[in-house]
Amino acid sequence: MITLIDRLVGIDPGSPLDTSFAARAEARAQAELSYQLLLHPIDTGAVSLLERHAIAAFVAVLHDQPETRAYYRALLERSDAGGIAAVVLREAEAARTTGPYGHFPKGPLSVEDRAGLIYRVSSEVRATLGDQLSAALEQAHLLVLHPRDASQAGLQSLLDAGWSTTGVVVLSQLVAFLSFQIRVVFGLRAVAAAHAATAIPA
Repeated sequence: MITLIDRLVGIDPGSPLDTSFAARAEARAQAELSYQLLLHPIDTGAVSLLERHAIAAFVAVLHDQPETRAYYRALLERSDAGGIAAVVLREAEAARTTGPYGHFPKGPLSVEDRAGLIYRVSSEVRATLGDQLSAALEQAHLLVLHPRDASQAGLQSLLDAGWSTTGVVVLSQLVAFLSFQIRVVFGLRAVAAAHAATAIPA
């Protein structure tokens, strides 16, 4: 099975990394299935394909890993028939920062509290993207960079913007999956680089 992760990492069939990854066949297959179901569903249901690809590209830019960033940017640009790709990508660049930020409940962990950028879509951009996608980008930024601050109020803002409960669940799944996928690609590329550095020349 050649998965998206294989392609983003650059895993060559039969390589040591391919053999190692193959030993985790179930995880490999489930990661690919999750990608297909979330980014290329047969029935898009409560979240359109364009919304899925816009959110994915936004999240990929926030994580700023070159391979996944380039892939999801291209995916959004291919599915964009309304001219929003450039706006979403520009917003993502403006929202990109280090993290994570947020505040723990008052107690011993409060010493790790860290303030940081809270992303909000401007009224001008909201007029282009619409209330639903704007709210989705704000929530995605919160989940990626302010996970400690996720709250019922954030979920309510999605519902107020027109998202259904099912749509909110899909959005949360999408952001969580992308965070997982991006970290796996980063880790496997690091392993591949380590193998290359220690390989004995033929």
